[in-house]
Amino acid sequence: MIAASVWSEAVIAAQLFAVDPIGTGGVLVRSRAGPVRERWLAMLRSALAPSQMKHVPLHIADGRLLGGLDLNATLLAGKPVAEMGLLAEADGNVLVLAMAERLSSATTVHVTSAIDARETLVERDGLSLRMSARFGVIALDEGLEDEFAPAALCDRLGFHLDLNNISVRDADEIFIDAQEIVSARGRLQTLKADAQQVGALCVAAAALGIVSLRAPLLAIRVACTSAALAAHDAIEPDDIALAARLVLAPRALVFPQEHDQGQPDLQPEQPSDPTPGDDGAEKENPDTALEEIILAAVQAALPPDVLAALRGSSVRTRSRTSGKAGALQKSNRRGRPSGVLCGELRSGAKLNVIETLRAAAPWQPLRRREAIVSNEKGRPRILIRKDDFRITRFKQRTETTTIFVLDASGSAALHRLAEAKGAVELLLADCYIRRDQVALIAFRGVTAELLLPPTRSLARAKRSLAGLPGGGGTPLAAGLDAAFALADLIRRKGQTPTVIVLTDGRANIARDSAQGRPRAEEDAMSAARALRAAEISIVLVDTSPRPGPSGAQLASEMGARYLPLPHADATTLSKAVLASVS
Repeated sequence: MIAASVWSEAVIAAQLFAVDPIGTGGVLVRSRAGPVRERWLAMLRSALAPSQMKHVPLHIADGRLLGGLDLNATLLAGKPVAEMGLLAEADGNVLVLAMAERLSSATTVHVTSAIDARETLVERDGLSLRMSARFGVIALDEGLEDEFAPAALCDRLGFHLDLNNISVRDADEIFIDAQEIVSARGRLQTLKADAQQVGALCVAAAALGIVSLRAPLLAIRVACTSAALAAHDAIEPDDIALAARLVLAPRALVFPQEHDQGQPDLQPEQPSDPTPGDDGAEKENPDTALEEIILAAVQAALPPDVLAALRGSSVRTRSRTSGKAGALQKSNRRGRPSGVLCGELRSGAKLNVIETLRAAAPWQPLRRREAIVSNEKGRPRILIRKDDFRITRFKQRTETTTIFVLDASGSAALHRLAEAKGAVELLLADCYIRRDQVALIAFRGVTAELLLPPTRSLARAKRSLAGLPGGGGTPLAAGLDAAFALADLIRRKGQTPTVIVLTDGRANIARDSAQGRPRAEEDAMSAARALRAAEISIVLVDTSPRPGPSGAQLASEMGARYLPLPHADATTLSKAVLASVS
């Protein structure tokens, strides 16, 4: 029943979007590629002409998206000729964004700016263009549970649909009557919401925790579209309720708590004089009644588990998480293309021929006039100078190396060494899955030892860990110094180091192998400050059975994430560390 209801709402959303693609903003369709999503798109195509849907590739170049210099026409004509971008070509039509959860920030900015301004402004390649770009958007979100389309784009789309839990048998094949859509567009121009309806939608949006003003504005437009599709002479409460279900319900962050029936009303009663013809019945405030209709519609649209979560918590949030990866590094040789720049052909730089010709094209008439008139057959048709060279820029994620610094001293061996070993083994397996390199440093006695240089061999790492004995003093400074030296070496190789320290924080061996807790703690703090100055990502896991201030102070000096886990087993330790470094 729930799947059939969701599909019914999706059908209505498609009909309303077909009536007013530009006014309603667009549709966010959260669904993996499959027959259900294709059936919904086919239903929408039955109401729109195929030429009205413009598809945007995921990694589209800015020049193709915004427009600019038409290179072929410019070279043939001998003067700058402009071409329209895909946003301008979609004027009056629908823009389809595939894999919206992976849109680059630049593409998101260009699309959302065009939605707001309803035009594109291009100033590049010696051209200044202002082109109309009024379009609706269909954003196809194929992300997993923790991957979402950009929030700036979602905020501008009126309808948010989730088709992931709908089976093919629940998705009835429906075709929209194109003539009915055309008739509804003609009636839409005469419909307008009154002040009471606008106020009720705004109050309901605020009660649902929706802070964006675009949500009630889109809801008002959807209500007008619903009235036009149903051939109503004015916007009715049913249209307002439908707009609340389709626009406000997917955006709800909280749900108003119901008043306790046993709690007395503290507001004083206002005396009222009886009027002639009044039968004693109280008149209900129409604004309050409409707000209650809206909230009831939202409540009916929310699944029971989501509604319970909204009532039980103050805010529903969606966080975008990503796997651990190295820092972005610019390069002129390899990686993903990230634009071009003016440069020289040296150090293995790659020439971008198209952008070089694009840079040279506007100057061809002037250069030909300046050139010496000659009838030689070898005279080049295109005059290119050194300043026209455009070099392709690349960016890539650097490889990550996780350095485990394990306290194998007597105090650690007595308390938590077995759990720490188990946690490190689980973390090593996770690093192996991500193809990260791992290194292992253990400190005990009077020194620190690099048991395992950076490697991807999981078997080798486990053997080094299994043969690690415990006992002796706690040369914490030596362990941190060894981690700093190895991290610096890794960074010099162009990789990104991450340090995970598992210790109880009770140093008693100084850098010069002398015993004494005060001096050992001073040396440990000095080594911690060196790590912090190097801006290395660090997680400190306090494995002491009774975490004290020493571990927290050490983490503060290192600028590390502090995790006091006195009673956690190996699995809990590994999960906590993974959550911190991801």
